Amino acid sequence: MTKKYWIIVGLVAAVAVITTLMLASPAAAGKLEEAIAKTPQGVGKGMIDSKAAPGFMGIPGAPSPFWLFGILWGIWVGWIFSTVGAFGGIMAGVGHITVFGLADYGRSFKDTSPVLNKLLTDSIRTSNQYLVGLSAFISSLTYYRMGRLVLPLGLCLAGGGIAGAYLIPVLTAGKINLSQYIGFFGIIVLVIGCFLFYETTEAGQKSKKAAKAAAAAFESEHIKRAAGEVTEHGAAGVQVTHWGASKISFTFYGVEFSFAPIWPILGGFVIAAISAFIGVGGGFLYVPFLTSIAGLPMYVVAGTSAMAVLVSMITSIFTFMFIKGTPIDFLFIGVELVGIFIGSILGPYTSKYIPDRWLKRIFVVLAVYVGVGYTTKGFLGYSIFPGM
Repeated sequence: MTKKYWIIVGLVAAVAVITTLMLASPAAAGKLEEAIAKTPQGVGKGMIDSKAAPGFMGIPGAPSPFWLFGILWGIWVGWIFSTVGAFGGIMAGVGHITVFGLADYGRSFKDTSPVLNKLLTDSIRTSNQYLVGLSAFISSLTYYRMGRLVLPLGLCLAGGGIAGAYLIPVLTAGKINLSQYIGFFGIIVLVIGCFLFYETTEAGQKSKKAAKAAAAAFESEHIKRAAGEVTEHGAAGVQVTHWGASKISFTFYGVEFSFAPIWPILGGFVIAAISAFIGVGGGFLYVPFLTSIAGLPMYVVAGTSAMAVLVSMITSIFTFMFIKGTPIDFLFIGVELVGIFIGSILGPYTSKYIPDRWLKRIFVVLAVYVGVGYTTKGFLGYSIFPGM
């Protein structure tokens, strides 16, 4: 990667964020001011103390996260998303919900100011997607240059995802409170975690012969290169061998794969709809879809998933902000995006040193912990796991 390349990537991302900020802020700010004005004033629970220092989104008395923690959490989110092609939105959500205390603050308005409660819910959903969107943008470019992105498959997923990412914000913005959001967030993550656990068992591994062969070839290639040997496949990564309406074929380090375009289009629609509902990127659904249904090795799943997530995020963020007027704290999001940029650059280079099996195990552990923790927190009012 050249210095010029990264400068261009950084400028494009900065222009996109600034343009969105300038176009969307006035309408969203008016909606937030109206919700604050209707909230009881005072120092008690569910009230706004007008004399308190402004915090998140400029709300007096709201949590005001330290900027350095925002950068560090952004690095973690960017790294994990760009490493496994998933879980960035989940980790972004964990940051906003738990680490920075926004969920507990928003839930205090459940009875006193339902409009503000739901406005904070939508803001968290959209903020999560900003972080994942930048990471997906950087990861997509990086993996494509490394020959680890299946372009036709990513285009099919993204094409189906546009409809799902548009419909859900239109239908649900302003209607979901924070307790419901956290509960559904946990259930969906838990289901995915259980499914991925099954995949790591002997029964779940039987149908993964092609994916295993490609993963083994990729790992062998890098071991030989590290030892200074001349390898058979050279710099070859993903190479598309056939484009068609009913079938698309490609090879990855000598192993051939194929898929029917209609299935990733339908899968992209469903995944984008679910991910827009809980305000994440959808990588945690794209990854099992690509590994289990398409049978792809993890090394091409991350890049392909990132491309589908990027298109879905652009659609969903546009709908939340420009059609539903959801306010965003751009100052804090900007700080987190700095960390996302750093983590997203590191991920693709470190992931090739982590075996395929361990990538999945990391994913399963995180999914079960977050899923159980948030399901109990959302529907019981407390988490059975610490730190949630």
